[in-house]
Amino acid sequence: MKYIYTGKGMEVTDTLKSRVEKKLGKFERYFREEPEVSVRFKLQKGARNIVEITVVVGGVILRAEECSNDMYMSIDRAADKLERQLRRYRTKLEKRIRPSELEAADESEAAYEAPSFDVVRTKRFGVKPMSVEDAIAQMELLGHDFFLFLNEEIDTLCVLYRRHDGSYGLLQPEM
Repeated sequence: MKYIYTGKGMEVTDTLKSRVEKKLGKFERYFREEPEVSVRFKLQKGARNIVEITVVVGGVILRAEECSNDMYMSIDRAADKLERQLRRYRTKLEKRIRPSELEAADESEAAYEAPSFDVVRTKRFGVKPMSVEDAIAQMELLGHDFFLFLNEEIDTLCVLYRRHDGSYGLLQPEM
């Protein structure tokens, strides 16, 4: 795996790197090609240790973020989240590839059952062209955490969302 480390408010030590590589090293068996792993460490006021791990492989992005009082505990929890995501993704792929003859890949692994998701509500609404600033204002007026709008600058549907830190993010499709 190719690791990229960044630290915000702290220096990334060799012990942190080795802990991440030890925890994520067992995931190599899941991938045919070498994934790129981005690990971001943040130290915030109040002894909040945040770890963000993003794995990009074959057009698939897996991401886990964990926060605790101990950086090593945050690493362990984020690695556990990633492992659950990997198993869920792998199970979906196996069902798609060979639905009739689904076999467990490793006898030591517990069988994972993917949760079923039901759409309980469908909402339809008109989308009008607006700027990003107008979309932010509209989202704030509605009191929502995300907002779908037609971006007048690029003439495509975009999603505006509120991030955990209070700032905004914008999702727009690649052309």
